[in-house]
Amino acid sequence: MTSGRRAVLRLVAALGATATVGVLAADRLAAPERTTGAAPPPVPPGRAAAGAGPAAGAPAQAARLRPAAYRLQPMTAYAPPAFRRAVPPVRQRPFLSMSGVGRSMVLSFDDGPDPRYTPAILEILRRHDCRAMFFVCGEMAVENPDLLRRMAEDGHVVGNHSWSHPLIPKLRPSRIRDELGSTSEVVERTLGTAPLWYRAPYGAWNRHSFEIGAELGMEPLAWTVDTLDWKEPGTDTIVRRALDGAAPGAVVLSHDAGGDRSQSVAALRRYLPELLDAGYHITVPRR
Repeated sequence: MTSGRRAVLRLVAALGATATVGVLAADRLAAPERTTGAAPPPVPPGRAAAGAGPAAGAPAQAARLRPAAYRLQPMTAYAPPAFRRAVPPVRQRPFLSMSGVGRSMVLSFDDGPDPRYTPAILEILRRHDCRAMFFVCGEMAVENPDLLRRMAEDGHVVGNHSWSHPLIPKLRPSRIRDELGSTSEVVERTLGTAPLWYRAPYGAWNRHSFEIGAELGMEPLAWTVDTLDWKEPGTDTIVRRALDGAAPGAVVLSHDAGGDRSQSVAALRRYLPELLDAGYHITVPRR
């Protein structure tokens, strides 16, 4: 065989091999469903539509995307911002009265709710269309959630008075946190919102109680007028103390639990209309 013929045969063989490879490649691209072990090419996101069927003329078994080939990313720029409730400043003493409220007073009731006396107090307040503050103890609130809901439905302010009414300054900080935190949790679970005010049992505060109360989002409120109704001094005495202490911004302390509070109920029935007749507006603080 001459060298010219050998060169021609080598050229023909090379062209044949090239044509064979091209045919095989075209076959792989045209029929991906017949291939195994190799992933099909990804579909451009702009041409993919959720729930869209195969295009006209496409094979029944269309090539599917790889699991991670097309995935929407969270649009974090449009997510609602997570705002935390502003923590009040740490006080060194509680509020004793409400300033800037004109000829208004605040009535407050501690230690409840008690099913023996709280409903009667709520009824008297409702009859005169007045709002008051109820500083509840957790151990009473957890047993009477219906009364908590009645307070809130009538527009009263539900405050925190600790769980078991201890002497706060004698407690470790962890125990103070338990007393206040557990009560706030019961109120929030029942009403949907945590209390914004708290009052130390016996009016005994300390630095830790101010700090922990502020961490829980609460302001401390004491009182201006103490009716001393817990001593059961008689209905007339309770009425006289409430009326004698009446003044713009005054906060009156009474109780709806913690003992026999029938005198407290009878006194409220008498002094509340007298305060209203004297031009006082019975209100609650707002935050």
